Amino acid sequence: MHTPGTVLTSLALCLLPCLPACAEQNTPADVEAIEQVIESFRTSLINKDKPTYMSLFFSDRPDDIGWQFVSEDRRLADIRRAKPGAIKARNIPSNNFISLIDEAVATAEPREEKFFNTKIDTDGDVASVSFDYSFHANGAKQNWGREMWQLVHTERGWKIFSVIYSIRDKRSSAES
Repeated sequence: MHTPGTVLTSLALCLLPCLPACAEQNTPADVEAIEQVIESFRTSLINKDKPTYMSLFFSDRPDDIGWQFVSEDRRLADIRRAKPGAIKARNIPSNNFISLIDEAVATAEPREEKFFNTKIDTDGDVASVSFDYSFHANGAKQNWGREMWQLVHTERGWKIFSVIYSIRDKRSSAES
């Protein structure tokens, strides 16, 4: 006859060999490498460095990289006054990771995206990064919100696979 304690001990001993198979979370080397991707993204916009910027992504094709914004409600209500058909999360093919760097390169004005409250979660193969951001053009804050990236660890290092972000601006109810 098994006592409850014996059953639990046996179960724990059976599961013990499975523990090494679990991936280690947030190793310092992975976190540092992902932080470098974030910093390279930031400085490539400032420096209008398209080759470095493009090297941060899993693919150089817009169709391969998820890139989606969501408008904050008050901002959306204001947009709907001029465009009644506007929706919160419209897929706009011309709004992609390449158009962001191309616009930065094409203008003489400085562009910068600032990041705050960064959180990184990784198992060494995939990663999720989230942060608050503000986007500045010619030194003035244009919009802000929350941004989230999904990254994959490839033979070429960590690469951005998708980006989603909320947009708030002067029309929004609260500034962050």
